[in-house]
Amino acid sequence: MKASDALTPKLRFPEFEGEWKSVPVGDFFDLADRAEKAASFEKEKLLTVRLHANGVTKNEKTTLTGGASYFQRRAGQFIFSKIDLLNGAFGVVPAELDGFASSSDVPAFSFNTKHAPAFFLSWLKSSYQRLEIERTGTSSTLKRVSPEAFLKVAISAPTKAEQQKIAECLSTLDELIDAASQKLDALKAHKKGLMQQLFPREGETLPRLRFPEFQDAPEWEQKILGGLSTIVRGGSPRPIDGYLTKLPDGLNWLKIGDVDKESKFVTQTEERVRPEALSKTREVFPGDLILSNSMSFGRPYILKIRTCIHDGWIAVTCLSKLIDRDFLYYAIGAPSSQSFFNDQAAGGGVKNLNADIIKSLAIAHPTVAEQQRIASCLSSLDDLIAAQSDQLEALKTHKKGLMQQLFPSPVEAEG
Repeated sequence: MKASDALTPKLRFPEFEGEWKSVPVGDFFDLADRAEKAASFEKEKLLTVRLHANGVTKNEKTTLTGGASYFQRRAGQFIFSKIDLLNGAFGVVPAELDGFASSSDVPAFSFNTKHAPAFFLSWLKSSYQRLEIERTGTSSTLKRVSPEAFLKVAISAPTKAEQQKIAECLSTLDELIDAASQKLDALKAHKKGLMQQLFPREGETLPRLRFPEFQDAPEWEQKILGGLSTIVRGGSPRPIDGYLTKLPDGLNWLKIGDVDKESKFVTQTEERVRPEALSKTREVFPGDLILSNSMSFGRPYILKIRTCIHDGWIAVTCLSKLIDRDFLYYAIGAPSSQSFFNDQAAGGGVKNLNADIIKSLAIAHPTVAEQQRIASCLSSLDDLIAAQSDQLEALKTHKKGLMQQLFPSPVEAEG
């Protein structure tokens, strides 16, 4: 590849020609602009950069160190963390944090008028994980990127007009992503509110909202989950590495990491175990419900596959004819059920559920016909949420691919 090729992106707007130039990052900033030292200020006025979030926030929990120097920051300045720049800890000081202060470990620079700030930010978001910058320091976990080293990093830049065009294009995509994200949040909030209305609150046996065709239906009954199903715990053959196999006769082996936390169904596993493990584990089947009994416990999932489960799972099997499977899924996930699990879970730092706690969960339920109507309504809403989530991920993927096309690969700084 010719050196000039590295300075030109794969995709350009048709109205622009000419080779991009390699300039140092410092060319985007007014380096003569010096920050005013903050002699004293309230802790609530401390400014930090959020790790992994490309954003700026105030941090009221930070302990101020007497030996550190603090400087006032202004709205619109670029700010980054020396320690976590390469993890995405950078952003622009928002208007509401104008006048806040940060330590010398979180430096800030004012943009000049030679370039488009939005172009620089888009480039950095697409490149920070690939930048080759020497970090210095005695501790491997606290090595820092010096401002001097960062300002020498080379960036390929076109004319300011082309920079602005690229930034506008990506800004339009960001607006679409934000709108899709807001719609997804709104759908999730609607579902949460609807479940609070469709299921009885804790200590009650009737919901606040019923479908019109069931207004005159009998009152809901209440039974413990153990009276409506069989509750069993998984089992773990040990050492598990001795039972793992890639042979076709292996049995599915479900781990916590195999399950998408936002999903309703379990559809696959990454690993399999040898058939001999069956005597030391538990096999569950399509249609069974499973719940994790530790960490993010109590969140139900419906199996679509036959699999073995370890002792970190509890299965709800052999459902009574009085209960609809999909209704039970939503009933276990309802706020009152989740609140019960949180209250009953044992443990200090890490709380745990056990089979007896899950068996004792009170499940209020109407007739099967009304159960199916409720489940159908919520399933339709879940389908909308899944479709919106897919749309959001598609937009993010499109933006990521577009940024790879609109920006050349990072060019190493000379010298």
